[in-house]
Amino acid sequence: MLSLSSASLPSMAASSSTFPLRSSRAVFLSSSHSRLNPTPTPSLSFPLRFHPKLSSVKLPNPPPRSLKIFSVRESKAPAVTGDSWEKSVINSETPVLVEFYASWCGPCRMVHRVIDEIAVEYAGKLNCFVLNADVDLQIAEDYDIKAVPVVLLFKNGKKCDTVVGTMPKEFYVAAIERVLKS
Repeated sequence: MLSLSSASLPSMAASSSTFPLRSSRAVFLSSSHSRLNPTPTPSLSFPLRFHPKLSSVKLPNPPPRSLKIFSVRESKAPAVTGDSWEKSVINSETPVLVEFYASWCGPCRMVHRVIDEIAVEYAGKLNCFVLNADVDLQIAEDYDIKAVPVVLLFKNGKKCDTVVGTMPKEFYVAAIERVLKS
């Protein structure tokens, strides 16, 4: 055991503890017991060495895990694609709201929630759809969609109103009311 006093360690001037020297590389910096814990604690030596008896312990293999997805939620606004665009949007008897989004777009997720609420509130008066602009690029180009999210409102097959970007629900509701009144 090597005893170091406060005179020999200027950086630890307030300490006069003894330090056990365990390795030529490192010094364990706490005493093996204290006033609060009078029982001696096992001291570690650095670098850590593994015991051959303990390293040969075999653990049982866990059973294989199956992949489960918990974060997918049911959307109130169904997806529209290039194949269903004519029937669902252009030839619709009721006004239609279409949200153009992209799967990588964070603000689009916020707009999805608003559109889901609107789809429930305006059920029967307005059809709500979402369209992935990355997948159906031709439709996005036809309506000059340069960025997402964009919400387009259609009545009798013609584009009536546009809401660009992430807006509060009131903006979408005001645009819907204008289309329904016209």
